[in-house]
Amino acid sequence: MLQIQDITFRIAGKTLLENTSARIPAGHKVGIVGKNGAGKSTLLKLITGELHADEGTLKIRNKAKLGQVAQEAPGGATSLLDTVLEADHELQSLQKAAETETDPEKISAIHIRLADIEAHTAEARAASILSGLGFDGQAQRRPCSSFSGGWRMRVALACTLFTQPDLLLLDEPTNYLDLEGVMWLENFIKTYPFTIIIVSHDRDLLNSSVTAILHLDQLKLKLYTGNYDNFEKLRREQLAHRRAGIVKQEAAQKHLQSFIDRFKAKASKAKQAQSRVKMLEKMGPLDSILEDKTFSFEFPNPKPLAPPLFTLDQGEVGYSEGNPVLKRLNLRLDMDDRIALLGQNGNGKSTFAKLISGRLGIMNGELKKSSKLEVGYFAQHQLDELNMDGTPLSHLKARMPNVQESRVRAKLGAFSFGADKANTRVEDLSGGEKARLLFALMSLNAPHILILDEPTNHLDVESREALIHAINGYEGAVIMISHDRHLIEACADRLWLVHDGTVTAYDGDMDDYKKMTLKSRSTSRKKEKKTNVTHKVKSESPELTSLRKNLEKLEKKIKRITAEIVKYDRALKNPKLYVHGDVRAAAALKKFTAEKLDMSLDLEEFEREWLEMQEAMERISTE
Repeated sequence: MLQIQDITFRIAGKTLLENTSARIPAGHKVGIVGKNGAGKSTLLKLITGELHADEGTLKIRNKAKLGQVAQEAPGGATSLLDTVLEADHELQSLQKAAETETDPEKISAIHIRLADIEAHTAEARAASILSGLGFDGQAQRRPCSSFSGGWRMRVALACTLFTQPDLLLLDEPTNYLDLEGVMWLENFIKTYPFTIIIVSHDRDLLNSSVTAILHLDQLKLKLYTGNYDNFEKLRREQLAHRRAGIVKQEAAQKHLQSFIDRFKAKASKAKQAQSRVKMLEKMGPLDSILEDKTFSFEFPNPKPLAPPLFTLDQGEVGYSEGNPVLKRLNLRLDMDDRIALLGQNGNGKSTFAKLISGRLGIMNGELKKSSKLEVGYFAQHQLDELNMDGTPLSHLKARMPNVQESRVRAKLGAFSFGADKANTRVEDLSGGEKARLLFALMSLNAPHILILDEPTNHLDVESREALIHAINGYEGAVIMISHDRHLIEACADRLWLVHDGTVTAYDGDMDDYKKMTLKSRSTSRKKEKKTNVTHKVKSESPELTSLRKNLEKLEKKIKRITAEIVKYDRALKNPKLYVHGDVRAAAALKKFTAEKLDMSLDLEEFEREWLEMQEAMERISTE
């Protein structure tokens, strides 16, 4: 499907890829991994042709259709369902042509192609994808402009998935999905019939859905068969093997050098010493392992508070009086709790987080908490609130007035901001570094509760592991909202479900929740489909229903007979049928010509009937 051959790519004087190759077979699901800034998204742009390699070539299988998510979210008054349907340009073109074409042969060809691309299932497929990404039937009929940017990016993803390209490119698709959407996407990728290349830091997605990992490291690409865990295991083994080889080589070089130093001045050993010199030269310089710099950070531990940290009794919270988003809140939180909030986006998870953090007041009921309670709150929108012209050092100094700069730098050091990064403009920091700066600011006062709302969106795999260690080493309570299942399973010991206007404890584990979510969405789609079918049958006259069924049968006949005529055309091109004096060939030619003529006449009759049925259906529908 994709052949990458000896490519080199440089940007702004920096080399991202150097004389490296890889081959992606058709049908593979490949995850691209590597450090932030290594060039993963750049590689996708090279594949699409948006960028061009300085050296080498990238070849995609001839006539293969390539698809990627649009950078701009769709908007306007068009409904979500129609937006997705319109993404398939061939389908739209064929359907328009079918309405206006009058040539029977062209009409037949159009309907054969429509049948080939399963046009009759298009609306159901589009609705199923939108449902999987969190849009129910009612939402699918709303205009795109009525949704926020994050939700419209889901529509952009749905458009790409619906077109079913031969090579599907996805760049961090889970960043704008909730946990339920990610679970659905995992299943979609696993069952997708064509090739997918996906850039992702979501460990569970890379474990459950891909068949290979393409590692971008130190300017080189290397393909590993299997999922992420398998890649990580093989990578560790390879590094250990290389280290052992280097140690062995170093010992051999020391032994040879020792012999040379001892005997190079002795005439009787001169030949042996010279021989060792040549051996040493042949060994060459020691191999090197440029291992990725790993980092860690830690949240400061809070001063103990008497339990509970807070209790809610019949609590209600929302944004307008008399219209609560959540009600019947009866919960408590203690210092050692690690809570993950589950539930679809829009159900109220962030609203609940704002209540606990004090950003929203309680409407009704009772919220009890200690006057000394400190809450640290992390949310993605806070990235936009950072001063882009400032530095990590200036941000912390503003929050730590009258504190010596050495102590401020020590705080930054706890979040792996060394001397160089502490003075880097925020605008020049990576997404992961900005997230770490928010972690530092959030936890400055050693809060008793950490509220983490999608904390992993800009973190690579190694940074996510560092966050897991930081959470597990923290001695306060944690409430997290995340689409990263690995983070939840590694850190949370309790699950709360935000559903049906309230928050309740969920007794199952993440596997139970995944099964429940997928089953619930499947049941919902079936109910909606049944409702639509019932409505259609009720609103359609018996005469129109009969005509529709007969039309479907006729279309199958037209498709079959057209395929047969194509076979006869192919057979009649055989030169052996036209050999002069060959009686058997002449007989066969006569027979094939007569049979094709009969089928052509039948096809004309079927197409005439098809046109009459279409006119009858249109007449009945308008009466």
